[in-house]
Amino acid sequence: MRETETFVESAVAPLTAKTGLGPLYLGHHVLGLAAIFLGLLTLSWRDFNIWEQIRPLGNIPHREILACLIGILELLAGLAIQWQRTARAGALVLTGVFLSFTLLWIPRALTTPLAWDPWGNFFEQSSQVAGALIAYASFDQRDSLLAARLNRFAYITFGICVFAFLFGHLPVTCKCDVRGLIPGWLPPGKMFWAVTTTLAFPLASIALLSGRLALLAARLLTAMIVVIGLLVWLPAPFTHPFADQHTNWAGNGVNLAIGAAAWIVGDLLKRKSVQKAVPPQAVAGVPA
Repeated sequence: MRETETFVESAVAPLTAKTGLGPLYLGHHVLGLAAIFLGLLTLSWRDFNIWEQIRPLGNIPHREILACLIGILELLAGLAIQWQRTARAGALVLTGVFLSFTLLWIPRALTTPLAWDPWGNFFEQSSQVAGALIAYASFDQRDSLLAARLNRFAYITFGICVFAFLFGHLPVTCKCDVRGLIPGWLPPGKMFWAVTTTLAFPLASIALLSGRLALLAARLLTAMIVVIGLLVWLPAPFTHPFADQHTNWAGNGVNLAIGAAAWIVGDLLKRKSVQKAVPPQAVAGVPA
């Protein structure tokens, strides 16, 4: 574990014009786009009866107002994170929103501990929290030690979430056949891609948590999630017009947010490699 901590700590640096989230570090921009999309979706579907994670709250008053408030927060935070002056505040708001949804899945998960669906949603939301928290810490130029701790916690959390995604692909846990989601025209066949994507999650998790080929794993994981979004979630509202359209569109937003989190983790690791060529005084306060 100490090796992992040292590995992650070495990837932390205060943002500057040379080492910060610049044009080559786009993960937080993608997360912002996902938040904007989810915010607009929330404002379009203001009925909390279709929000499974809200059901543990019961019949709370003024549901539509609360839905609008959450949608506006997601929308504004997604816009704020696009500009460096407001990015830290935007990332903090997104962390809070994603964390709220994460915590709301716990009661249902504990009520049905053997059912994977609530646990799967819990880990999906947790991965988004990790991505937003890393973005927030990466914009903190005042306290490099706190940023290192937040980054380490979020990084390890994301690695655990990625491993948990494995169980969402196993028929014995999620009671679904992943092959049904894979386009039939995609060579070399549905079984190949079902097995490949299932194994990719634990392998990526091991690479991230061990620090072995972590950057490559983060980039490949990001690419895989993006491809899943393009081939599975993006066509869903059009190929299944009579299905639950809220689920189809929300799936697009959540998939994009998880992909953005993986992208942000890759950006964090990329900064580590960039810092090797930067003089020590340029990254003062970074643990060696």
